[in-house]
Amino acid sequence: MPETQIKLHNTRTRKKEEFVPLDEKNVRMYVCGPTVYDRAHLGNARPVVVFDVLNRLLRHVYGEDAVTYVRNFTDVDDKINARAAESGRKIGDITEETIGWFLEDMAALGAREPDAMPRATGFIPQMVEMIEGLIAKGHAYEAEGHVLFAVESYADYGKLSGRSIDDMIAGARVEVAPYKRNPMDFVLWKPSTEGQPGWDSPWGYGRPGWHIECSAMSYELLGESFDIHGGGNDLMFPHHENEIAQSCCAHPEGGFAQVWMHNEMLQVEGKKMSKSLGNFFTVRDLLDQGIPGEVIRFVFLSTHYRKPMDWTERKASSAQKKLARWFRKTDGVKAYDKPPYRIEVALSEDLNTHEALKEMEQLSPEALKASMRFLGFPDAETVDWFRQERDDLTGVSSSYGHSLDQSRLRDLMEQWQRLRNAKNFAAADDLKAQIEAAGVKLIAGPDGPQADLNKDYDPSKLEALK
Repeated sequence: MPETQIKLHNTRTRKKEEFVPLDEKNVRMYVCGPTVYDRAHLGNARPVVVFDVLNRLLRHVYGEDAVTYVRNFTDVDDKINARAAESGRKIGDITEETIGWFLEDMAALGAREPDAMPRATGFIPQMVEMIEGLIAKGHAYEAEGHVLFAVESYADYGKLSGRSIDDMIAGARVEVAPYKRNPMDFVLWKPSTEGQPGWDSPWGYGRPGWHIECSAMSYELLGESFDIHGGGNDLMFPHHENEIAQSCCAHPEGGFAQVWMHNEMLQVEGKKMSKSLGNFFTVRDLLDQGIPGEVIRFVFLSTHYRKPMDWTERKASSAQKKLARWFRKTDGVKAYDKPPYRIEVALSEDLNTHEALKEMEQLSPEALKASMRFLGFPDAETVDWFRQERDDLTGVSSSYGHSLDQSRLRDLMEQWQRLRNAKNFAAADDLKAQIEAAGVKLIAGPDGPQADLNKDYDPSKLEALK
């Protein structure tokens, strides 16, 4: 058993439980990925960041090579077909471009790529095979070129979302089709017309329904039973409910996902994000506006994943200021090999990133840098906006009309700060004395070193320092 006991809130049981993997040497997680027809909006990015942190925690606790993380791409879907029809572009060109955009934007948020990123179009034979098995077992039926799952054939249908079939029928907006035996029966396979993507099948030329895609891909890559299935809570019903029904009926000897995790939705300035309200934007929109990816990540992690997250300009500004302060504190510092145990404990309590960020305020520079790495933040030495801010906000003032183009002085001030961060106080004091001998008053401020140029300031003496 690992030293740290991870506890996770399981949507299926509606309580927080100690996480016990099926196999400690192969912890398996599946997270529903995007439908690739457009740029990822801010809400799409929240589960990516949430489960990226969980992926990092699992690898930290069980071992870097002991985790298999799968996140799919839905690259066959009616939304993609519609985008191709309206743009006149080929479907493959749209999906390839969009996948590239997605990976680029998520990398900007500090997300590691999963171990596997299957595309639905690469698993059509496995989907057909699973559908054939469901028909043979009496859980699905063919009707007018469609194959549908019979929800009444699965006694536990609705348990994940806590709904009865009657309640679902009363409140759901489902396709009312004459060939359905029950209004809640959902499509496993549907016919394709000319111009739509399609594959030959026992039921004619067609394409899979959305839900069967994840069931087939997770089975192929993770097996009939695996540890964690995640996604946004908007997927709980019908997508995840339908996945459970399909998978448990196709492979009744397995348990499918042991733990179900769902992140809450995202708001913008207190309102639901929507195009009609004019508050809908993509991750790329924010990046292009100059909001760094690590700032977006910090705002996300400031709210627990099971609480609604409100994106505001004020939060983004506050996050950037805090990150700048942490970067100043850790710039040039050698990080510890791993984060302090209390950071690990905070994350192990149902991924409490909010608590972890609070704890990080109290850490030494070495521990802070290790913890920032653990949570997916970059090192100060690699952050362009911070380097530029450091150069622009020089902390140099003068009452005697000296030129403030003091690049050499700034470098020496940063060197002095790095020595202080590293607790090499003897060398720091020696360097300070040499700088002040050139006519500079040096002060250690809360936001970094400050310098005031005296009347006898002589920049040539600074140039002579090594």
